[in-house]
Formats: sequence, structure tokens, C-alpha cells
Amino acid sequence: MFLAGVAAAAASAPLRAFAQETRFFRIASGPSESTMFQVASLIGQTVSSPPGARDCARGGTCGVPGMIVVNQTTAGSLANIDLVAAGRIDSALCQADLAYWAYHGTGPFARRGAVKNLRAIANLYPETLHLIVRRAAGVAELRNLRGKAVSLGERESGTAVAARAVLQAAGLGERDVRAQFLTPAEAVEALSEAKIDAFFATAGVPSPFIAELAAAQEIAILPLQSLVARLRATQPFLTESTIPAGSYRGVGEIASLSVGILWITSEAADDGTVHGLTRALWHANNRRILDANAAVGRFLKIETAVEGLGFPLHAGAALAYSENGVLR
Repeated sequence: MFLAGVAAAAASAPLRAFAQETRFFRIASGPSESTMFQVASLIGQTVSSPPGARDCARGGTCGVPGMIVVNQTTAGSLANIDLVAAGRIDSALCQADLAYWAYHGTGPFARRGAVKNLRAIANLYPETLHLIVRRAAGVAELRNLRGKAVSLGERESGTAVAARAVLQAAGLGERDVRAQFLTPAEAVEALSEAKIDAFFATAGVPSPFIAELAAAQEIAILPLQSLVARLRATQPFLTESTIPAGSYRGVGEIASLSVGILWITSEAADDGTVHGLTRALWHANNRRILDANAAVGRFLKIETAVEGLGFPLHAGAALAYSENGVLR
């Protein structure tokens, strides 16, 4: 019944049907230097339309009237899922594999229990797993990490989950390295000062903070192709990917793995609000805003927005995709 009601309202007054009082909608993203933070900021810019802003028909942002979307920094995917599940945030970005495990109560969520109130808004873009090492550390392959100081990412991050899986696939445990749990900015600083030998990072390619590090000192990125079969057996959402040569100074083409980054919310989120946000994100006039951000915006495409989810779309988002012909 809701879908029919919203469809009728949308047909009569597409985006201006929403009240003009100021409303806030929050997105939990990640550390301020992360790609997830950049993408959440871009989404906020695209779908917000504060009261008094120039409307869509006059060249303004084709966002949800009266809506201001706020980007909130967090530790990353695991923390974000917990925030959404507990109703402490309106929405969040997270890795596709972690969202799938959370919804189904498997993987890292086997003991914690299924999070059945998770719903998807969109599959946004892929992030690539980077394993960065100091060239002077003498780490030519994964087994050389034994006994080295390695940052696995923040404790409540998807990067830490992936890092543990990589170590396990390489025959190493967390105790075989001198594990640290640093933010990307902390890891960059620690590697620059030779306080750690390597760190894991999940980021879009090229990552600004990795590029900045590579410009300042010699680094290497370890290839992961030898682990693909073993990793995908336990993490099917990982896909083979390539870090192109020249993405970072002094680094050639590297075989790696990527995972989709999703925009998620709770089943309890207001259907009309999610419907409006989804329509605004993919509004044809907003494509210029996404494309203007070449680093990340070009990866956000409605054609892939419902692929690789593994758990339900929010009802409001599903209606928006049905209206756009993405869902049939």
C-alpha cells in the first residue's frame, strides 16, 4: 500500500512534494581521510537542498527539498553497522561483505547474531585492498610480514576484517605480526617515521592519502593474486581487481582485490525520506555533480546500484529503482 501511495504522490509533484521545513539526515562514513568519508560528503552535497536553496528547475541541486544531509566520521564499516542496527544513525556506508554477514548472522557476526533490520539504499562503488610496505623494510612477499610491525586498520573497520583474512590465507595469524590498529592518517605517519613496516588500507584508486605517502617516500604495494582462490572461498564478495601502473609514484601494476561499498539504512527509516534521497542521488541533473568529482563520483552509477547486495533494499529505495526502470 505504501508503494502505491508514494508513487501517486511522486507522479503529481516529483521532488517538491516534500515539506520545506529543515530536516537533517545523517550518514556515518569513516575516518576523515578515507574514501568513504569523501563519498558520504559527495552524497550529502548531491541530495541536500536546504530551505531557500535554488530549486532544481532553476539550476540548483536536485536534492530533497528542506533536507540537509550530514556526514559523520566513524571508525568504519563494523562501527557503522552497529550504529544503524541500534538506531543511533540514520544511514551509513559499509563494505558489502560485512553488510551481508551482518544481515545473515554469519562471518564476524556469527556470535553476535543477525542484524535483520539492515536495508540497502545503493551499491555505490568499489574499494580496493592495499597492502603498503616501506621499501626499506625488506618485505618482498606476504610471508616476510612475520615479526614485522603491521597496522591492520582500526579495530571496528572492514579493513581489519580483510587484513586478518589476508594474513590467514598467507599462513599467518595476528600474533605472527606486531599488530597495530591505526587510522589511515596514523598509519601513514607511522610508516613515514619507520614506526611500522606495513599497513592495510581499503580505499578507492588512486587513494589521495596513499598517493601523498608515495610522493614523499619509497613504498611498495604487495600483490595479492596468489591468495585470490583462498580468500574468495571465505569472502565471496571480494572481486579481483588491478591497481593500474602509475596510480602511485614508483608503483607498477598490482593485482589486488576489491569490495563494493554500500549505502545502508534501517528498515525503520521513513519510506518517503529514503525514496526521496534515492531519487535525488540518481537524478539526471545531479550527474554533473557526481562527474565533477573525478576521484570518486565517476564510479557512482545507477546501473550498478542494486547489484551484489545480498540482502533487501529499503522499500523507499526499491520504489525509486522501480520508477527508474532499474528494478522490473
